[in-house]
Amino acid sequence: MKLSQPIEFDHEDRQQIYEYVERNGRAGHDETQRAVLPNDRGGFRHHVAILKRNGYLETTADGDLQVAIEDAGEEEFTGEEFTFTIRPARQKDLTGIVGAIRQVAEQGTYIVAETVAQELDHQEALLRHNELESRMFFVATVNDEVVGWVHLHAPELEKLHHTAELTVGVVDEYRGRGLGSHLLSRGLEWAGKNGYEKLYQSVPATNDAAIDFLETHGWETEAVREDHYKIDDEYVDEVMMAVEL
Repeated sequence: MKLSQPIEFDHEDRQQIYEYVERNGRAGHDETQRAVLPNDRGGFRHHVAILKRNGYLETTADGDLQVAIEDAGEEEFTGEEFTFTIRPARQKDLTGIVGAIRQVAEQGTYIVAETVAQELDHQEALLRHNELESRMFFVATVNDEVVGWVHLHAPELEKLHHTAELTVGVVDEYRGRGLGSHLLSRGLEWAGKNGYEKLYQSVPATNDAAIDFLETHGWETEAVREDHYKIDDEYVDEVMMAVEL
């Protein structure tokens, strides 16, 4: 299922099943059936089969249900020092992603990423696709450890349906080795295939590394909001950047 694809349900029970799984990130068949249709096991199986057929849900390797989001698989890259993988994130990556985001944002110069980490802690669901918002992650892993991410978030509003906010980051130990560029490229490629026309993000003006990185990859500054952030008791401008696909 594409994130830009609107959610359309033709049966209330199917909508409730989907919303339960989406809200929890992933859920077991028995758990979901007890929560939504406790007295109709046959009907539950029928509705789940239709949700899978329509591309809304899929079964994990462990047999649980999760939101099905279209992706292009994983890519492996071998450098001089290590091999890393870029792949779509799954619910099991939530803790690793939050840890990576918090490490990158700990210096207080990536405010949007801090907000993403807080939302993940609060919601406990990594991927989202509902009537209010859509959220997709790709991760960079080394030896199955999350060391970087790219995140796309889009409000489900018709007038903004062509845009999405992007954040990207790599932990200190693995910076300067191409992971960030590969993550950004994967995010942009996926966004273009899923119908988005413009990506944007905002960073404090003091984050020179992030601004230089984005400009190197074709992003442009659209506006600057003066004194928008207050970091270590000092007012800092917000640089609002974007790229068209």
